[in-house]
Amino acid sequence: MPEGNHQDGTEVRDLRRALWFGWSRRCVACGEAPLMEDYLDVRRVCPACGTELHHHRADDGPAWATILITGHLLAPLMLVVFVAFRPEGWQMALGFSLVFVALSLFLLPRLKGAFVAIQWAKRMHGFGGGEPGVPAP
Repeated sequence: MPEGNHQDGTEVRDLRRALWFGWSRRCVACGEAPLMEDYLDVRRVCPACGTELHHHRADDGPAWATILITGHLLAPLMLVVFVAFRPEGWQMALGFSLVFVALSLFLLPRLKGAFVAIQWAKRMHGFGGGEPGVPAP
């Protein structure tokens, strides 16, 4: 757990801890309250610690990472299943479509929490009180 301050006097934020809280869909600062109001809507302010969370700029990053991860997991698995069991085409399409959707729905809010956590820990996009979009030194 990093301790101390940056050269400009700001506190060092623990990236691993923030990532764990973000993955768990908890406030990236305190870990007490839920990070999201709904499935993907990040709260404006944490009700437990008062940290402003509306600064995040996750945009399409979580969706991109979700597609990247699910594609890299399921593509080789499709090959293995096809070679080992030779299912019908409709069975492959139906089965892997369901797995892809389920895995995507599981990963998407967790990856969004991780993106918010990285931005908070690195003081990006207004999370550090400095210039928006510029990480602290």
